[in-house]
Amino acid sequence: MDTADGSRTIYLEDWNESYHSKHGAIQEAYHVFIKNGLSLFVSGTVSILEMGFGTGLNALITLIEGRMGNLNISYTGIEAYPVAPQELKALDYGKQWDSGIQAFFDRMHTGPWEKEIVVSSHFTLCKKQIDFREVEAVGQYDLIYFDAFGARVQPELWTEAIFTQMYQALKKNGVLVTYSAKGSVRRAMQTVGFQVERLPGPPGKREMLRGRK
Repeated sequence: MDTADGSRTIYLEDWNESYHSKHGAIQEAYHVFIKNGLSLFVSGTVSILEMGFGTGLNALITLIEGRMGNLNISYTGIEAYPVAPQELKALDYGKQWDSGIQAFFDRMHTGPWEKEIVVSSHFTLCKKQIDFREVEAVGQYDLIYFDAFGARVQPELWTEAIFTQMYQALKKNGVLVTYSAKGSVRRAMQTVGFQVERLPGPPGKREMLRGRK
């Protein structure tokens, strides 16, 4: 389906849920994950964990912005149910940028799972086809993009148990950003130790959350 900024997303009719905001897939990704996440890091190497790799849009935008900001990015994407190749082709994200960007997007998705893929000189990707609850990292990541489907359809992914895993996965002073602003999510994050900020949300949402370890 088309979103308000001209970019596309995948809509799951059975759940009445889409992978990205109907108000703008690219706008949402930039606002939540770049403006309020990646932009906190100004140099060096950044290790990122994305919970909900999905279409790969957040990874693609991170690659673009990291290249512009001279960051070296090590990116891990968790996705239990990979998007089908025909659906990825229909998204046509490459048209939003120059032709070289499409090549990066294709490399992300055609590369093998469970192995590190060198997508560009400054961006490596490891895709893991596992459930969120199987993440066992400790002190490994600078930044987490928490982009699960909403608590309305997958409440089991927004619990204290999951956020305990996220807290453990972050390095000291690490950051978690998510589009969600639900009170139950904020309280779960605070309970496990995060210092949580309410921030202005992307188009169509009043607020979002950012947690610091």
